[in-house]
Amino acid sequence: MTAGKTEVHVDVEGRTLTLSNLEKVLYPRTGTTKGEVLDYYARVAPVLLPHLAGRPVTRIRWPHGVQAMSFFEKNAPAGTPSWVRTVEVPTTGSRGPSRNGDTLVFPIIDDLATLMWVVNLAALELHVHQWTVDDRGEPRGADRLVVDLDPGEPAGLHECCVVALHARDALAARGLDAVPVTSGSKGLHLYAELSSLLPSEETSAVAKEVAEELQAARPELVTATMTKSKRRGKVFIDWSQNAGSKTTVSPYSLRGKERPTVAAPLTWEEVEAGAEDELGLDQLGFREVLDRVGQHGDLFAAG
Repeated sequence: MTAGKTEVHVDVEGRTLTLSNLEKVLYPRTGTTKGEVLDYYARVAPVLLPHLAGRPVTRIRWPHGVQAMSFFEKNAPAGTPSWVRTVEVPTTGSRGPSRNGDTLVFPIIDDLATLMWVVNLAALELHVHQWTVDDRGEPRGADRLVVDLDPGEPAGLHECCVVALHARDALAARGLDAVPVTSGSKGLHLYAELSSLLPSEETSAVAKEVAEELQAARPELVTATMTKSKRRGKVFIDWSQNAGSKTTVSPYSLRGKERPTVAAPLTWEEVEAGAEDELGLDQLGFREVLDRVGQHGDLFAAG
C-alpha cells in the first residue's frame, strides 16, 4: 500500500498533535500500518507508561518501515514540542560517550501525548535504562536488575525458558523476585525490583555473579561469555545490560522485526510450559498482548 500524505489533527489530553501518513505500512509482512501502531500504543499506554516514567528513552525509528533502514535516537530531535519533558543526562564515566559533548538530552515519556508524539515519528522500539531520574532530572541509582537471556542458534525460546527457571531460583536465593518478559525478538528478559537504589556497578556485579553461577552449573546450556563464537547452541546471559550506559527494550514496546511482536510480560506458568515443551511458548504479537492486558491487566506490575 502506498503511503499517503494525509494529516490528522487530534487532541490528546489537552495537547494538539498532527499525526501523519496513517496508511503507511510499517510491517510489510503483516500489512500493519502506522495507524495500527499508533492505536496499539494508545491502547497499551495505561500499562506501558508506568514503566517508562522517569526513565530517559532511547528510540529506534523506522521511518520507511521495518524492511528499510532504522536508526537509534537518544537526543530529543529538532522540533520537539516545548511541552515534552526532557532531561540532560551526564555521559561521563559509566554513562558512555556523547556526540554532544558531556550530556545527552533525552525525552521522558510520562504521558500519552508524548508517547503519541514519539510513535508518530515511527519510533517503534522504546529502550530504557534500569535507573531513573528524579523530578529535577538528576540521575538516580538503579531501581531494578535485568537478566537478558539471549539464545545462540540452534537454541531458542525453549532453552531460554529452561535457563530462566534456574535464573529465577538464583535471584530468589539473593532475595530478588523476578518477572519474565519475552524480548519480542529471540529471548527472554527477567526483571527484579530492588528494595533500594543501587549504583549500576553493583547490579551489574550481581547479574554477573548469577550468570557465572549458572554457567558453572549448566555449562552445556549456559554461557556468561560475550564472545559470539562461544554462544552457539547455548543461552548467553548478558549481565552487562545493567551497566549505566546500557538500555533494554521496555516491557510492552513493539519490536522492529518482520512481525509486530512485543516485549510481553509473562506468567511463570507460561515459562514453565515453555521449558517443558519446545512449542509451548512463542514471541507474542501486538494484538495478542492487547488481549492479554484486557484479561489479566499488567502482568509486569503483578509479578
